[in-house]
Amino acid sequence: MCSATFRHGSCGASARTEHQAGFFSHAFAYGGFEGGAFGVRRPLRYLAWKLQLNETQTSSLAAILNDLKTERAQAAVDERRTLSTLAEAVAGETFDAARAAEAGKKRMESAERLQAAVAGALDRIHSILTPEQRSRLAYLIQTGAITL
Repeated sequence: MCSATFRHGSCGASARTEHQAGFFSHAFAYGGFEGGAFGVRRPLRYLAWKLQLNETQTSSLAAILNDLKTERAQAAVDERRTLSTLAEAVAGETFDAARAAEAGKKRMESAERLQAAVAGALDRIHSILTPEQRSRLAYLIQTGAITL
């Protein structure tokens, strides 16, 4: 990948597409919408371009992705708390099975909330797209260009 030349426009269109798709995939798969320099803009731009969204659809998608970003950030906080609880379970003289079970339960609840948020986001995205755009989105998901 020519990331240094990417900014200057000397990479080909396929390299740009791979770069954008890679970021989008990483962001969804690993909770990368937690802020920082990229925020939600790049995945939004990628989807707006690939799905040929109009201005209204792009604004709606921005709100949906922002909500999902918030849910993923909360899931990351939950994960850190779970790890802390697991660490406490093994830190004592004896293993605290009850504390470990509590951490496991909280981890499952967090994963279920995140899954519900992703499903809700997809439902909202589905409602703003045309049939042709839905087909393109399905293709992007099926080919792994984007990961949820």
